[in-house]
Amino acid sequence: MQTKAQKEVILKDLVESMKKAKAVVFADYKGVSVKDLSLLRKAMRKEGVQFDVAKKTLLKLAAKEAGFPEIPDDIMEGPVGAAFCMEDETAAARLIYQAGKKNENLKLRGALFEGKILSIADTKVLATLPTKHELLGKFVYLVKYPIQGFHDVLQNTIGGFVRVLGAIKDKSAV
Repeated sequence: MQTKAQKEVILKDLVESMKKAKAVVFADYKGVSVKDLSLLRKAMRKEGVQFDVAKKTLLKLAAKEAGFPEIPDDIMEGPVGAAFCMEDETAAARLIYQAGKKNENLKLRGALFEGKILSIADTKVLATLPTKHELLGKFVYLVKYPIQGFHDVLQNTIGGFVRVLGAIKDKSAV
């Protein structure tokens, strides 16, 4: 049992994490083994995500103090953990969603994103978005593709012109 002072420290830490985070994703971890949860936390740390388990009342109070709307009860069903995305907004949702495919006990419950509360369905959409690096790669491809095509057209035109000149030279030499 936690004392009031311990709860105040936990609440302060949760509020601070919620204010710093770009997104907060909630997950139901009932039935997930300690080993699987440890592996998930390790993967999250690599992506700049902090996963904390706290009492639901403390999570709700922290969200309220951090300036978010009240978290609905359907998000807070079962044992709930909060993943704080410090770098990539979609990282926690993506990692929990992928781990949930392997372990059916791990489920997305919702998220706090851009000052709003996302439903489970909206959180799944967030989880399936491409990563920032994938989007940057697609952008570079889209920028490069027309230039590459233009280069190829010019190269073939100049190459054809050189071949014609070579054929004329060969014909006149005979």
